[in-house]
Amino acid sequence: MGLTVVSGNGHTWRLTGQIGSGSEGFVYGVDDARPLVAKLVPDPPDPEAYRRRVAHLVRQRREPRTVRLLSGTPVRVAWPLVSVRTPDGTDAEPVDGYVMTDMRHAYQPFNHLLSTSARRAHLPRATWASGLRTALALARLLGELHAEGYVVGDLKPDNLWADESGRVAMADVDSWQFTDGRELFPGRMRTPGYTAPERIGAPAGTPPGTESDDFALAVLVHQLLMAGLNPFAGHPADGGDYLSYDDNVLHGRCRITDRTSVLLPRSVPPADLLPRRLTELFRTAFTKALRRPTAAEWAHALTAELAPGRLKVCAVNARHVHTVERPWCPWCDQAERGADSYPGHPREET
Repeated sequence: MGLTVVSGNGHTWRLTGQIGSGSEGFVYGVDDARPLVAKLVPDPPDPEAYRRRVAHLVRQRREPRTVRLLSGTPVRVAWPLVSVRTPDGTDAEPVDGYVMTDMRHAYQPFNHLLSTSARRAHLPRATWASGLRTALALARLLGELHAEGYVVGDLKPDNLWADESGRVAMADVDSWQFTDGRELFPGRMRTPGYTAPERIGAPAGTPPGTESDDFALAVLVHQLLMAGLNPFAGHPADGGDYLSYDDNVLHGRCRITDRTSVLLPRSVPPADLLPRRLTELFRTAFTKALRRPTAAEWAHALTAELAPGRLKVCAVNARHVHTVERPWCPWCDQAERGADSYPGHPREET
């Protein structure tokens, strides 16, 4: 007999099998005519607090601020629709969770945009312009969340979805930070490589601010425009041992702010492929904790880079799209060094 979950009003769903997992929970398919999945969290640090968090999110789905976020098709946020738990009376302890929209019906995992092989397999028409459009959609969505009082707190590829047209969606809403009345439900999750320096090593439970999301947004935009390269990737150039992304963050090892700080393979995309406007935003995001560009500022700059006349298509490979500020194709330069993030055939039609 398969796993089942029950809502507070007694409605039962049969789960069809595990389709994903994260740092705390597991996601299962749901046997339903609608595109639904269920997330179960078997061992939260405080089970009662987790149940209250999900219950408040379910209730907030009907509030104006959340209704605005959930408007449009396809839905951009996998919001908790109803709290569920596995039935009592079994050998195992009941497990709490919630049912949400299955984002697979409209999107693909965000990571598919960050890998050359995954792009070729799942998003074959994606170019650098696709990265710009996706970055813009992400910045706009994050800006809307912040305007409505939500903080993601653990913004990373594993919580994101995207499609070939540049649309973006978010999941794992149960880890967000939000208020309900006077009560704060703090965010507490963090992921190496996407954690702002002021949060690295901070005491557990320290509430994140929107500036921590702004740091993660800058990292993600960099990855979208640099073929998946994390801005804090690289071996320390001073001869020290590589320890982690977070260690590089804390020590300011970042090619875009200090080219002499890290050693990277020759095959990575060239640093000068970025437009000057975006380069300055990255430098500010990674060096000025008190004045990081906001999601709205990123949206404004990315919109400008997508304006007519700002993009150029390589004469050799139509998959090679780049800013007009670059006199020659950066992707052809990368290909000459042993890799091609956007491989295609000469004079391939777009």
